[in-house]
Amino acid sequence: MQMRNDGFIIDAQKSKGKPLEGVRLNAVMRNVYGWMTMGLLVTAAIALGVSNSGMIPNQMVMILAIFAQLGIVFGLSFAIKRISATAAGMLFFVYSALTGLTLSIIFVAFTLGSIAAAFFSTAGVFAAMTLVGLTTNVDLSKYSAYFMMGLLGLIIASVVNIFLGSTMIEFAISIFGVLLFTGLTAYDTQRIAAMAADPRMTVDAESTLKFSIMAALTLYLDFINLFIFLLRLFGSGRD
Repeated sequence: MQMRNDGFIIDAQKSKGKPLEGVRLNAVMRNVYGWMTMGLLVTAAIALGVSNSGMIPNQMVMILAIFAQLGIVFGLSFAIKRISATAAGMLFFVYSALTGLTLSIIFVAFTLGSIAAAFFSTAGVFAAMTLVGLTTNVDLSKYSAYFMMGLLGLIIASVVNIFLGSTMIEFAISIFGVLLFTGLTAYDTQRIAAMAADPRMTVDAESTLKFSIMAALTLYLDFINLFIFLLRLFGSGRD
């Protein structure tokens, strides 16, 4: 499971009970999804490239890559106000590349058909939940505590099962992970859109570019985690 990022640079008042519209909002959200898409393309390219090379990273390299990912997420969250948008963008792409490295083992463990099916299923669920987040009249922020508790529980259960190695627990974790990140996608989309709709937001400003990168990282992580859990549930291993 990939570590989530919840750091943002603008604390905007949420728009409750109304769909969010407007030229400014659309422009900012296009930037967010543009960055997210570029990150996913980098991840896919690295994962495919490494797996096709036959040089799958060893356990030590994987551990170092995971710790580097954690460092980038926490570093961006705490330092986003002090670093430039260019630096933030470079770190986002480094994170995407490291994710591709750690996911390269998936292309060895699972069939390409399973990976493709999981990807398109993820894309479909993500698109549906994005639409829900942008259009629903329900204020999803009131469920934020439940989402955070669920995320903490998921992390603890995943760590515990590393030592137990129970296939039954892994199956339950995967189901819960799919449900959790499905909900988080709608929640994060609404939260990001509310911030993007803030009157202080200007599309060409440095702060807005950094906001777009951080928001893209959050949605990117939702997508990647949803993909991983769906693949664990329905993926077919190679013979």
